[in-house]
Amino acid sequence: MVILGIDPGLNVTGYGVIATFDHQLRVVVAGDIRPPHGKPMPERLAYLHRALNAVVTSQRPDVVVLEMIFTHQRYIGTAALMAHARGICCLVAEEHQVPLVEYPPARVKQALTGHGAASKEQVARLVMQWLDCRKGPWSLDATDALALAIAHAHMQRQQQRMPQQGHRNARARWRALGVGGR
Repeated sequence: MVILGIDPGLNVTGYGVIATFDHQLRVVVAGDIRPPHGKPMPERLAYLHRALNAVVTSQRPDVVVLEMIFTHQRYIGTAALMAHARGICCLVAEEHQVPLVEYPPARVKQALTGHGAASKEQVARLVMQWLDCRKGPWSLDATDALALAIAHAHMQRQQQRMPQQGHRNARARWRALGVGGR
């Protein structure tokens, strides 16, 4: 399975592609998309759209994993700006007919670090451990995207282990954990 994790942002969008083979995770590619600063919003969004299209076209993921929007009341404006970038991510997944799955940030951090309020630096360290890397050349945005992909791979593995007879109950448990999909 090839999983594309995306950490959307208007200034920097991190992406990370992992492949799973026999319960092993391998990084295929990871990096950042940085739309040009100072340009009008439509130009920045078009740049992000072209760049994400290129990633999806070249990597052919089986699933796209996005972070759900979470914000405090003080940062409503930031969330609104991030929503523009997130909308482009959803559009690209739909254009390529790739299933989209969403997770709350705290759920991803909990799955990787055991602490739902972990810092970006803590997440980056754990991503390196999960992927058996000493130090990747990736930004914190790229490691957040890789964290989304890793969390999805592990949650899928756990879901496959659940007994088939309890399938309906399993869906209810996943919803209770805040795991959603389209």
